[in-house]
Amino acid sequence: MMDNRPEDKLSKHFGEVLVDKSLMEKAGFGTRSVPTYVGEWIIDRFCPSGVLDDEARSKIQQFIRAHLPSKDQRESLKNRLAEGETLTIMDEFSVTVDLDTNVRKLRIPSLDIENGRINKAILDQYPLLLIGGMWGAGKLVYMPPSSEASHAKGEVRMIDFSPMQIGALNLDYFCTQRAEFSLEEWCRLLMTSIGYNPEAYDFDKQLLLLGRLVPLVQSRVNLIELAPKGTGKSFVFLNLSRYARLLSGGKVTAAVLFYNNATRIPGLLTRYDVVVFDEVQTLSFDNPGEVIGVLKDYMESGRFSRGRQQASAEASIVMLANVPLDSSKHPANEILFTHLPAFLQETAFIDRLHGILPGWELPRVTPKCLATGPGFKADFFGEVIHELRRSAGYIEYVNAKCKIGGDIRDKRAVERMAAGYLKLLYPHLQLTEHELFEYCIEPARRFRQLVRDQLSLMDPEFERTSILISKV
Repeated sequence: MMDNRPEDKLSKHFGEVLVDKSLMEKAGFGTRSVPTYVGEWIIDRFCPSGVLDDEARSKIQQFIRAHLPSKDQRESLKNRLAEGETLTIMDEFSVTVDLDTNVRKLRIPSLDIENGRINKAILDQYPLLLIGGMWGAGKLVYMPPSSEASHAKGEVRMIDFSPMQIGALNLDYFCTQRAEFSLEEWCRLLMTSIGYNPEAYDFDKQLLLLGRLVPLVQSRVNLIELAPKGTGKSFVFLNLSRYARLLSGGKVTAAVLFYNNATRIPGLLTRYDVVVFDEVQTLSFDNPGEVIGVLKDYMESGRFSRGRQQASAEASIVMLANVPLDSSKHPANEILFTHLPAFLQETAFIDRLHGILPGWELPRVTPKCLATGPGFKADFFGEVIHELRRSAGYIEYVNAKCKIGGDIRDKRAVERMAAGYLKLLYPHLQLTEHELFEYCIEPARRFRQLVRDQLSLMDPEFERTSILISKV
């Protein structure tokens, strides 16, 4: 029997890992700001059927009140801890190290606690708590003041921790089921899964928006998106994957990014799939000469050294920046980097970018742009793209089918981004030559061509050239 409705087809092939994307609005999270993958994890726990009836909504809201506290509950919860209760709350916990006192300090944002304590066994098991933090359920107890030197003041201590995670992932099944969908159907599913309504975007804009996922699904892609405010540049990275770390403007240090020589803690690049610099126009570096130099080396080779420490990593680098537009909705300046920090006006740095995503071609996000139908659960899809990232053979597939013109950086850029599109659109590697060139290689070539065009405008040493792709 044929599947008459798209929902029936999706349910048949992916039923257990789908969720109605409108449920986040209906479940009653209120003003609590949580990533989509956290909210959907909670919804799935109490609404596995996908039907949000009054009973399921009541259970979700009870769970939220009990374990996902709002700011106005913090003193009440502290009081309960002081009275000897053990509390389990969900939060984005993180840990810092105070070398002066040799103490690991636990940060609990919802309780406004910056100097809690944590059992060493938890920290050994979940080192990401030291690098940016992790969402999960933490079991907390209060230890009253003691005359002992190590415990002279009262402290809140985490004695157990359960991170947000899905069960077993069958990537082979995911890839096999892709064959049951047309490209249009599959793109619609991907769009809905990352929170967007495919009806609000034509197919070309869907491909452009899905380009935001390429650095997540393919290792060591250096991408910058230039777009006006309100186009949702950071939305995917904030809500989809726990393997992405977003740094929003401000000052960034070499210790945070690469390696902390004092604490001997590796930096973000070694811990995450993607490090995202949001609001690049407001970004600055502590000791910029050092940071930019090491970052350029990493973007080129995947390796870096700081002090005596040498390391390699697979993290992609993503930069998000606003770009002013003229009355025709095109960039106001021919040189796109004019308004950005000095390091992003250096051609040696720009040449290390694999692509410019022209976000100015995307519409502003309005309510009609947000997904309402069935899509992959965010935690499931986040794990899928994390596992696809480690899957081999996609770059080799691209290189077996085409010859990429330009210099070595052009070739590396196009093949990596094309492999990323291939993993997203055709993870099963069943596609025609036309589909490969039209939907994987051409978007990648276009992103890198924008880099080449900017280089030629900014520096006469870079001749204006077109990146040519030929079939093998």
